[in-house]
Amino acid sequence: MDQRTNDAALEALRALDTPTVCNALELVSPVHRLSGYNTRPLHCTRPHLPPMVGYARTVTIRSEINHQRPPEEFRRVLHEYYSYIEAGPRPSVIVVQDLDETVGQGSFWGEVFTNVHKGLGAIGAVTNGSVRDLDDNAEGFQILAGMVLPSHAWVHVTGWGSDVKIHGMAVSHGDIIHADKHGAVVVPHDIADKVAEAAALISRRERVLITAAQTTGFTADKFREAMETAAKTS
Repeated sequence: MDQRTNDAALEALRALDTPTVCNALELVSPVHRLSGYNTRPLHCTRPHLPPMVGYARTVTIRSEINHQRPPEEFRRVLHEYYSYIEAGPRPSVIVVQDLDETVGQGSFWGEVFTNVHKGLGAIGAVTNGSVRDLDDNAEGFQILAGMVLPSHAWVHVTGWGSDVKIHGMAVSHGDIIHADKHGAVVVPHDIADKVAEAAALISRRERVLITAAQTTGFTADKFREAMETAAKTS
């Protein structure tokens, strides 16, 4: 059964940028200091868009060789795939791992597929592979991709619903994905409702340090005092 997080927690996550979410996760669950986010750069196609928060649909693809399926079988597989994308909680974020040795040789994401996936409830995608048709992709559809390349080659879906890894970020079906121009992070369901409060606490503590740093006559000693004050801030 698909796990869901309450709408209020998701809405609170949408008000935060991804680095802030990462900071908050470190406070709520310190193990996330070294896991759960991409550790290599991703190209954001629309950095002006607000953060996207949705439930992961996990997909694997290849493009270096032809799928070699008969047309009827190919259409059947595509129908099963799109049924998977349509089912489950929304909004969804499509998380696609390119399995080829030459990752990104064929782009899965372009004008047609962004519109189709948006129509099936997706708000965006995260992939280690490539994207194209930057000016013609579905309106409001955000993509974080490993690269921008022009061809789709022999790109085809090889599986869905299994665990994937995108530039170091391990993702399972149904995970909460938070992503913006900085990158992406998995927010565990069991602590999703604690992230906003932790982010607010961090903001209050950081404000003490920033205010001190912007004050005339700022010195290392004053910064030490500000750090002590910040540590006591609740």
